[in-house]
Amino acid sequence: MIDKSEKFRSLVRVGYFSRAILYIVLGLIALTSAGRIAQGTDGIFIAIEEFPAGMAILWLMVVGLTAYALFRLASTLFDIENHGSDTVGWGTRIGHAGSAIGHFALAFSAYKFATSSGDGGDGAQDAAAGVLSVTLGGAVLGILGLLFFIAALAQAKKGITGSFMHRISPQAPDSTRWLGGAGFLARAVVFIVIGWSLVKAGFLSSGTDQIKTLGDAVASLSGEGVIFTLVAAGLLIFGIFSLILARYRIIPDMDPGRKIPSFRA
Repeated sequence: MIDKSEKFRSLVRVGYFSRAILYIVLGLIALTSAGRIAQGTDGIFIAIEEFPAGMAILWLMVVGLTAYALFRLASTLFDIENHGSDTVGWGTRIGHAGSAIGHFALAFSAYKFATSSGDGGDGAQDAAAGVLSVTLGGAVLGILGLLFFIAALAQAKKGITGSFMHRISPQAPDSTRWLGGAGFLARAVVFIVIGWSLVKAGFLSSGTDQIKTLGDAVASLSGEGVIFTLVAAGLLIFGIFSLILARYRIIPDMDPGRKIPSFRA
């Protein structure tokens, strides 16, 4: 039986908070530290580790990112946010499945980094590539890449239409709409890069060493000039937006038959 308690909703909010830390740090180091962003996802975790109580924050992210991934998995399997079972509804839910797998991989990467800190190497990328390749296999990696393309389209649509506001409390700050819009568009670009790396690894036999995690995808854009700057700024904004979601996101009851109220147009 799925946990419908306030404890689960609190864990999901920790998940949004963890996602906020991840994207804020990613955006900041992309904009300010070329050397650090070149380290990809490990660069994010190294920066977090250097914070006061950095190791505790890393472990909080392991828990939070896992909780967020479970939330997205529940959205896919049980339609807890009532997207429906038509073509559009399943497209959204499949996109959530890709998000769930991606965040499980990030949580595992954070766990591997926290438990092997100081060993050197590209631990986060190796961990993510390892867990994806062992768990899924070649062809399914390619399919997962296609899921990331679907998720990228969904992110772009959210950014343009502002549909995400339907699931945010009216008490949220007035700037929420434009913060989310800019953040989702930047995230769509990164999802396309990650998806392409998975398609190559799964269908074109490039090898799992080509799989890009979140930080690696951003680092791969570093030679793109203004595009890189806009994406990096957008991801920083998405982190700030995620902080707002940690407080004001409407977390549904885990009952597929219960409708989610629409608070914003």
